[in-house]
Amino acid sequence: MFIPSMFPTRYIPWLLFLAVFYGLWALFVFGQGLWGVVCDHWPMALSMAVGSYAAGSTPMGGGTVGFPVLVLLFDMPASIGRDFSFAVQSIGMVSASIFIFCRRQVLAWSMLRGALLGSLVATPLGILFFAPLVPGLWVKLAFAVIWGSFGVLHLYRLREITAHDHAGDPECPLDYRVGLLLGAVAGFSAVSVTGVGIDMVIYAALVLLSRVDLKVAIPTSVVIMAFSSVVGVIVKSVAGDWQPGVFGNWLAAAPVVALGAPLGVFVVGLIGRTPTLLAVALLCVVQFVWACVSEWQILGAPGVALALLAVLVCLWGFEALRSSGLRRERLRLRGPRRVEEVAPQLS
Repeated sequence: MFIPSMFPTRYIPWLLFLAVFYGLWALFVFGQGLWGVVCDHWPMALSMAVGSYAAGSTPMGGGTVGFPVLVLLFDMPASIGRDFSFAVQSIGMVSASIFIFCRRQVLAWSMLRGALLGSLVATPLGILFFAPLVPGLWVKLAFAVIWGSFGVLHLYRLREITAHDHAGDPECPLDYRVGLLLGAVAGFSAVSVTGVGIDMVIYAALVLLSRVDLKVAIPTSVVIMAFSSVVGVIVKSVAGDWQPGVFGNWLAAAPVVALGAPLGVFVVGLIGRTPTLLAVALLCVVQFVWACVSEWQILGAPGVALALLAVLVCLWGFEALRSSGLRRERLRLRGPRRVEEVAPQLS
């Protein structure tokens, strides 16, 4: 089998994934005469060209762009934005994850293992029992608040976050427990409602609490979001609960994100993560403002004030993680004792 020199043999699994996906996609689209559907949804494909790059190069899934485009720009129900996030990330983020494994990038395995288990249990429960109870407006605001606060955090902590050089402890029981708890909470609440969020939560824990290098934290967040998206797709498919309108948008966007997300993983290694993170942080803040303005007639001044208060609460949570992380870092640098041996001191 001929492999171009720019693709060493370790990339064969990723190339096989792409070959299988594009082959099945083309067979289905042209076999079923759906090329017109793909063309009709070209705006989503264009949007996800940007979204998939952000998905591979930042701790933000492709749904971070897909959700606001569908819900805020195209004025579709929030449930469609959530289901589209699941569907499109199950291709883009999975492709990026396989690419990451082929590149043999270091991951924060201790926290990742906990988060995978937490998400596996809690995400299906959230999709089936929690998400149907949440009104569409609340879904929009939850997304806007979560990512708006995340953007603000990076605007004033970016220099500190990008300065970390710790690879993490792959066998740390404390990180495992934190990942298990956060994976369960984020899977049940954020992922089940918006289709994204667990990547941001785990990333925040890694860079603020564990003080992990971005080169480790971001690939780890990509893998957990890919896993949660696949779980979401399986649950929605078994339950037969896909929202109308998801299929056409997915059909147009999937071939773009299959390459776009891995491209983000590759390109960011050449240009650095700081410019990309800064740009995405600004977009997160802009989408929060946009959501508040677009829903002003329903929210009014009290509703917007409540949304701003929610952003402050999220930032308080981030700062609490950071304070604990600074204590852990001091203990780690003080001597050879393992962090988990002094974990009781952190409470």
